Amino acid sequence: MLACRTLFRIDRVFGFTSRCFLSKPESFSILSFRGSENSAMDGFKKQKMVNLVWRPISTQSSLILTEAGNEVQEVAQCSKSSDVSKEVIEGETASVVSAGNHSVSLEVGASLIKFIRGKEGTTQMKLEEEMGVKIILPSSRDEDHISIEGGSVDCVTKASERIATIIDEVVRSPSLDYSHFVSLPLAIHPELVDKLVNFQNSILGIHSIASDKQDDQANRATTNVAVDLKANSETNQVNVGIKSIPIVSYPPKAKSKSSTLLDLGIEKSIFIKPSTFHLTVVMLKLWNKDRVNAARDVLKSISPSVMDALDNKPVFIRLKGLDCMRGPLDKTRVLYAPVEEIGDEGRLLRACQVITDAFVKAGLVLEKDAKQSLKLHVTVMNARHRKRRKNNKKKMETFDAREIHKQFGNEDWGEYLIREAHLSQRFVFDQNGFYRCCASLPFPGEQKA
Repeated sequence: MLACRTLFRIDRVFGFTSRCFLSKPESFSILSFRGSENSAMDGFKKQKMVNLVWRPISTQSSLILTEAGNEVQEVAQCSKSSDVSKEVIEGETASVVSAGNHSVSLEVGASLIKFIRGKEGTTQMKLEEEMGVKIILPSSRDEDHISIEGGSVDCVTKASERIATIIDEVVRSPSLDYSHFVSLPLAIHPELVDKLVNFQNSILGIHSIASDKQDDQANRATTNVAVDLKANSETNQVNVGIKSIPIVSYPPKAKSKSSTLLDLGIEKSIFIKPSTFHLTVVMLKLWNKDRVNAARDVLKSISPSVMDALDNKPVFIRLKGLDCMRGPLDKTRVLYAPVEEIGDEGRLLRACQVITDAFVKAGLVLEKDAKQSLKLHVTVMNARHRKRRKNNKKKMETFDAREIHKQFGNEDWGEYLIREAHLSQRFVFDQNGFYRCCASLPFPGEQKA
């Protein structure tokens, strides 16, 4: 199943008579097209103007013809919702373009604007030169729309199709990072958070730093110098005679723990924040508001199916030990705590599969992600999160986890209830420190004795 759909599609309009034929739309974006009487739409009277607006997708399309004064509008109604904006319906609010000029407005998503612009604007300038159009990008980072202006329907359409191709390629590539994911929060359990904080502190040696300072102070306090003081009554002066200065030999300073950790590729930035601990169900790229809203609707709509998969009973998990995702321990990329469902009934995996299948069916999951099998785990350390140092041109992609595994390989992290599933937004956090919750799906609660 093609998991990534084209954002928009404009069908070429070869001519207009008293009726306008539009093909079935296939995207979630909004397109508005404006033309004048000198364009290919010369079948209308010269005083009239045509506004064609492609609305969000549904399975059927319909035409609405309204007349306001000397102006005619045709709207391709592609949305199941009835909230059509005033600027579409009311003729007096529609903008007028000069004769012979055509304009298309495209909702592409704020995170994709930079790919249309290109490095130093090279992609935008190349498109404008080849297609004979003017591409107007938003000035604000929060805006989702771009405009394409050209002298003909054909050049505007071709430019729109080229931008659609660019966006498809970007979405399928690693250039566009995942924006959301479905999570099963674990940071809601304070006892687990405390254990993970202690785990990080013990590895980073935070407590040993204070003890090292105390040892240094104690060493300075035991360093004594013997002197002989003699007072001269005639000159009222005190003569100081140094009888002996003990020779103190200090052992060579041991290599600090922090230096050793850096040699192993271990630093604070690669530890997962305890306040964000979770199980990941499926990763998502939701680059515009339509896709975010669609994901919300999917999560809310599958509640009965998820409850059936869980047999309407609470589900508990046990976290025990540590393991690396792939490869040897001395070249670890991801260190995680394995997850075991208590009772081993497979209910949690079934529920997660219901969630994943629903998002795949809605076209919100990339094809490569839809083919992957789910491995429930809690990431503890991830080398990908490492912050690049100024003096290091190359970022270390792995770390040595052998000593960590030796000490915590059989650690019992405890048993925990899975209370809900979230549609979580990456890189944005709520007040509790967890990822921004865009929508939630409650799981069966803990049974009372």
